[in-house]
Amino acid sequence: MASGVMIFAEQREGKFRKIAFELLNIGKQLKDQVGGPLSAVVVGKGVEGLAQDLGKFGAEKVYLVDGDLFANYSSEGYAAAVAAAAKKADPAILLTGASTMGKDLSPRVCAKLATGLSSDCTKLEVQAGKLIATRPVYSGKCYVKTQVPNTTPQMAAVRPNAYAAAAAGGGSAELVKVDPGIGPDSLRAKVKEVVKSAAGKVDLTEANVIVSGGRGIKAAENFKILNELADVIGATVGASRAAVDSGYATQDMQVGQTGKVVNPNLYIACGISGAIQHLAGMRTSKVIVAVNKDSDAPIFQKADYGIVDDLFKVVPIMTEEFKKLLAE
Repeated sequence: MASGVMIFAEQREGKFRKIAFELLNIGKQLKDQVGGPLSAVVVGKGVEGLAQDLGKFGAEKVYLVDGDLFANYSSEGYAAAVAAAAKKADPAILLTGASTMGKDLSPRVCAKLATGLSSDCTKLEVQAGKLIATRPVYSGKCYVKTQVPNTTPQMAAVRPNAYAAAAAGGGSAELVKVDPGIGPDSLRAKVKEVVKSAAGKVDLTEANVIVSGGRGIKAAENFKILNELADVIGATVGASRAAVDSGYATQDMQVGQTGKVVNPNLYIACGISGAIQHLAGMRTSKVIVAVNKDSDAPIFQKADYGIVDDLFKVVPIMTEEFKKLLAE
């Protein structure tokens, strides 16, 4: 009989993404309600030592799929690996992150396990043994509660930053190696090369603080003032669709319904009008600060704090003031 909670611990280049520890945190809470162990599945190449570290964060069992085939993420390979681990563990609940990888992976695993999936969830709870997920709809204008049909495992993809990360506690986990039974010929699509963006910055979907620029930034070189502010406060720089379409920023920086959905603790919008497409990607941010010289800009209706002024005057002042505060 299915029991316990399993999470997919996403890793890149031998390092776990923050969402892995967030899932372990919510997994601890849910497993107390459904009974059974808290387990994790790790997929990659040469990641056995990394997998064992999850015991320190609450995982009681870690299912490991390790091999050359999994050196880089591939939709088919990772889906087969996670599905094989889930069949072996037979959890009542299976959680993934609603990250770029997780959004691609979770529906594929769901199909392989013939179960249901609640995606982009911001809250999870158990009622009478059933997983109830809260998720935004209509571009984040309202929320609905969804429930997976009477199948197991009950799956949910959780939005990054919806929960705090699990803290290390010094425990250990049982390591279970899994062979998904696939070879190179099983994959119709193969990763030939991974092109990286600028190093040293946290991915937008996992960033705690984001500084974004819109059409009001006027030119690509003007993103320099946002980068300077971001460097001071440890933020990641994003952009609106208008800024990307105008050639001011790259596609990987786009926040919005057709870009990345973010959920930071602090979102600073500079020169962004607040079109519904953009709000859909950031309206669940904990605190929103807007800087725009147009007092009627829609962004102010959603912002917790607003500054009606020229961003080219305001942002450098913010940068200097943050420097002073952080130096104290």
